[in-house]
Amino acid sequence: MREILPALERWYAARIPFGLATVVAVSRSAPRGPGAAMAVGPDDEVLGSVSGGCVEGAVFELAQEVVASGAARLATFGYSDEDAFAVGLTCGGEITVLVRPVTSGSDPAFGAVAASVAAGEPVTVATVVDGPAPRGACLAVWPDTVAGTLGTVGLDAAVTADARGELALGASLLRHYGPHGERREDTVTLFLQSFAPPPRMLVFGAIDYAAAVARIGGFLGYRVTVCDARPVFATPKRFPGAVEVVVDWPHRYLRHTGTDERTVICVLTHDPKFDVPLLEEALRRPAAYIGAMGSRRTHDERLERLTEAGLTEAELARLRSPLGLDLGARTPEEVAVSVAAEIVALRWGGSGAPLTATAGAIHPRAAAP
Repeated sequence: MREILPALERWYAARIPFGLATVVAVSRSAPRGPGAAMAVGPDDEVLGSVSGGCVEGAVFELAQEVVASGAARLATFGYSDEDAFAVGLTCGGEITVLVRPVTSGSDPAFGAVAASVAAGEPVTVATVVDGPAPRGACLAVWPDTVAGTLGTVGLDAAVTADARGELALGASLLRHYGPHGERREDTVTLFLQSFAPPPRMLVFGAIDYAAAVARIGGFLGYRVTVCDARPVFATPKRFPGAVEVVVDWPHRYLRHTGTDERTVICVLTHDPKFDVPLLEEALRRPAAYIGAMGSRRTHDERLERLTEAGLTEAELARLRSPLGLDLGARTPEEVAVSVAAEIVALRWGGSGAPLTATAGAIHPRAAAP
């Protein structure tokens, strides 16, 4: 959804109706998770994807129908053993898709939601999936305000309280309530989609490897900052336009920068006078990933210095060094791929092994941090 929102915002501002399909539930080996979205707009233009291609044709037709009728639809797609050519998921999974029309009348808060997502402001959108409440009705919830309604005051109040609890997590999930917000009932099914600010990637050391890591970090959806104490290297010209470049001593910059459980820290300084005080600071604060570049000898010497600085075994165990998976990478771009692969594997609990050497579900259920 985040990827296609800028185009949807333009359609919405121009008062062009469009159909919006959102994955609200998955089971088994579904190709895309809850929150994946596809939109059908003017001149049958299609944006996004709900299945990577398996059921897009059927969803396209549903989107056209809901725009014409003004009524939201719920559809479930799964694999059909009886008819190999039936609309379904060849991966064997199942997805449930909510398809709804979006206009200024049906969703008056859509423009404000899109603007908040673009500005990195947290917002949760609750949408009625099933039950006696109006299907497709939306309630947008910010930390200090709400917009829209789900049909009853009690339901709006209960969902607002729960949605604010999801704001910091950026989670997308189904919740069940009674028609007036009763939490012990399950007659109304809602999809809560939270848009938290993008997680941060902090890259230290303005070298060629940093430029490659910064590019792939932006591709993965991180807000990337590159920091180096040397102004001759830390220049905007050396890095993509979307990357923030900071000239400062790395440990000093990190000391005054907030991190959380989603933050990724890549230490590419490759110089003890920079990376030891930086890692001393990094390993004592929240972060999803802390990786450092260097040879095995450099790693051993670095651990000695960090131990002398007073870091505990538990703190040192958080360090991924040398950073990256063993892909045989040589070029900066290849190394960046290996680093990204390790970050993704750590985030979702992947083994890093070739899929041909594993068994079971390719996409096991896991909660994003």
